[in-house]
Amino acid sequence: MAVTNNNIDQVVAILKEDLKDLPDPSVTLVGKKWKSPFLVLISCILSLRTKDETTLPASERLFKLASTPDQMCHLTPRQIEKAIYPVGFYRTKAKNILGICKDLLERYNGQVPDDLDTLLQFKGVGRKTANLVLTEGFGKLGVCVDTHVHRISNRLGYVKTQTPEETEWALRKQLPEKYWMEYNALLVTWGQNVCKPISPFCSRCRLKPWCARKGVTSSR
Repeated sequence: MAVTNNNIDQVVAILKEDLKDLPDPSVTLVGKKWKSPFLVLISCILSLRTKDETTLPASERLFKLASTPDQMCHLTPRQIEKAIYPVGFYRTKAKNILGICKDLLERYNGQVPDDLDTLLQFKGVGRKTANLVLTEGFGKLGVCVDTHVHRISNRLGYVKTQTPEETEWALRKQLPEKYWMEYNALLVTWGQNVCKPISPFCSRCRLKPWCARKGVTSSR
């Protein structure tokens, strides 16, 4: 068996039901709490190669110091580093944040662009971050693919791809648009709690009847 567009509605419904009592990913929480594309962008940068339990507190510490590009530019790299530590690559991220804020002020009047190609021009912003800013910051259509989305989409048999970017394009063609904005948050939370990279909890997974279990060599 595999997940297909014939059963994707049922699969998404099960995910929503089983995840309703679990917290959203950190960037989704930032989007819901602050409703600011800028703060979503910054939290996305902090989240790269960093676990949610580290990303959210780091975001909150930084946002207490600065919540706009102008305010951020008045901070020193060391102040940002101290606020966001221990996120991964915190020194590089502090420099990238200041560079992005400078560009926003000089080129976009302090406003975050709501265009994918424009967002990709900022240093430190890849497709995952750009799509998250569109979906969580602006409420616009986008397909955000991180390691969880890439792994689980292939594990389910819904796509057959080698890289996250290939997965994004496959999902853009196959996944119904009505699920584009929530697909990332659902699969990230599922991947953090059930469909783990190594030894997933297949015994208590309600998607098991449709899952192709691609790449699964051991499970719990």
